[in-house]
Amino acid sequence: MATSSAITNMTRMELTRLKNRLKTARRGHKLLKDKRDELMKQFLDIVRINRELRMNVEEALMQAHASFTVAAALMSPNMLEQALLFPKQSLSLSVEYRNIMSVNVPVYEFKTGSEDPGEIYPYGFAMTSGELDSAVSALSCVFEDMLKLAEVEKTTQLLAEEIEKTRRRVSALEYIMIPEMTEKIRYIAMKLEENERGNITRLMKVKDMILKEAHGYQD
Repeated sequence: MATSSAITNMTRMELTRLKNRLKTARRGHKLLKDKRDELMKQFLDIVRINRELRMNVEEALMQAHASFTVAAALMSPNMLEQALLFPKQSLSLSVEYRNIMSVNVPVYEFKTGSEDPGEIYPYGFAMTSGELDSAVSALSCVFEDMLKLAEVEKTTQLLAEEIEKTRRRVSALEYIMIPEMTEKIRYIAMKLEENERGNITRLMKVKDMILKEAHGYQD
């Protein structure tokens, strides 16, 4: 609670200043709450996308792993290593950013050096297992989803951090700053009213004294 020791400047100018600050704080509080609510909505939407992507990626990786396990059983370790040692397809990755409620989140994009689907196989087919082809093909197909999953998970992390910062600001305004300013305004207004009543009382006493002295006025 505000006290006279905590508030030294108890003037009408200070009262007006505090009222303007309180009005600004309340407007900021509403804007931050709206931002927090919209961030939560965006966050939940992206979490749903993340869950679906993760399930797809995990399923595709399990299929690729199963095919690779069979290929490893059918081929010698040396032959398997030689088949995968020199990849033919090149890949470039770019990162851009988009804005979600003042949060810059990444957008990943990749491009392959060749559009020929056969370039994903860095080996000839004569000495390799068909299961290895299946594993390489599965990994190639899931790569785009893996990149999208990385993008979505980074986005959820950044949004979660912004939601927490916004939540703290909303709480600080709602439970600390606005109540403190409201109490200061109430205290200063009360003191100004007391001073005004005291001044009126003193003026009335002075008036009575002047009247008594000048005209011999008696109550």
